[in-house]
Amino acid sequence: MVENQSGVLSRISGLFSRRGYNIDSLSVGVTENPAFSRVTIVTSGDEFVIAQIKNQVEKLVDVVRVVELATDSSVMRELALIKIKAAEQTRSAIVGIVDIFRAKIIDVSASSVTVEITGETSKIDAFLSLAETYGVEEIARTGLTGLQRGAAFIKEHEKFE
Repeated sequence: MVENQSGVLSRISGLFSRRGYNIDSLSVGVTENPAFSRVTIVTSGDEFVIAQIKNQVEKLVDVVRVVELATDSSVMRELALIKIKAAEQTRSAIVGIVDIFRAKIIDVSASSVTVEITGETSKIDAFLSLAETYGVEEIARTGLTGLQRGAAFIKEHEKFE
């Protein structure tokens, strides 16, 4: 959670760059309180590296709170828009796959369909592997975003009051 100020994302990504940490995915958005934004960063490393990243990000001026979202106690989702080649003879098969994955066709042209799919990264990856059979022309993925399950929430901090 960060203060909604210009330059915050630049400072966070600069820290990752300077320290040689990789950002696998990044999503940012304003919260229910427009004074704050939620930044969700997916990165990798052993326990020591993750602890280092958390400590260094927490020291940044506009960072209010850093929480590591554990997969077993969080809900995490990603959105993907996927443009798939769709000849007349393959369209019904593509529609069938879209239905199985509970995705949506949001655009149709003479030669392609654009699909919107949300869910866990593994669901999107599974859909993509099937879609590649028909030919994937373009992909746009948002990166993961998430919330803690149950009654726990990140706003339990004095700055939010």
